[in-house]
Amino acid sequence: MTWYVDLVKSYPISTAIIQFSVLGTFGDIISKWILKKKMFAPYNFQTLLLKMIEWAILAVCIKYAFVGFHGFVDSLISYKLLPELNVLGRAFAISVSMNLEFGPFLVILHRLLDNAVHREKNWANLDKGFLSLIWFWIPAHTITFILPKPYQIGLAAVWSVVLGIILGFYNRRN
Repeated sequence: MTWYVDLVKSYPISTAIIQFSVLGTFGDIISKWILKKKMFAPYNFQTLLLKMIEWAILAVCIKYAFVGFHGFVDSLISYKLLPELNVLGRAFAISVSMNLEFGPFLVILHRLLDNAVHREKNWANLDKGFLSLIWFWIPAHTITFILPKPYQIGLAAVWSVVLGIILGFYNRRN
């Protein structure tokens, strides 16, 4: 895996874009497959490309947030506004601060981009997106931030597939 670490360190934004474009879009596709209970092409080629661009934009925001909130928590610790933390405590502090401060912006941006891709004005169930910050993203990112930095964005992109699966099953029941 040294090639992966070297690639991520050399091209942090590009690799974030690629990982989220592929995995985030795949999560959307899986969610549709589960919702409809069959495998099919849920998007035409143009929509598929737009979904990948949507995830690329989100990837850049997420990458900057990951770096910024590491620094945010480090600053809080250095100014004694948080105690010295072990690895798990630090990961949790980064996850909570990022998801509660940056997360609502990302949920809204994601919906705006989804609406643009699908040429609609869908604001239904936005509250569920906000709630996912607490029940899904805080625990998921706590695990993510325990890992060495080169693996964090990759795991975050994988989490987007996991959430797609969860939401597919959840929306199928409703």
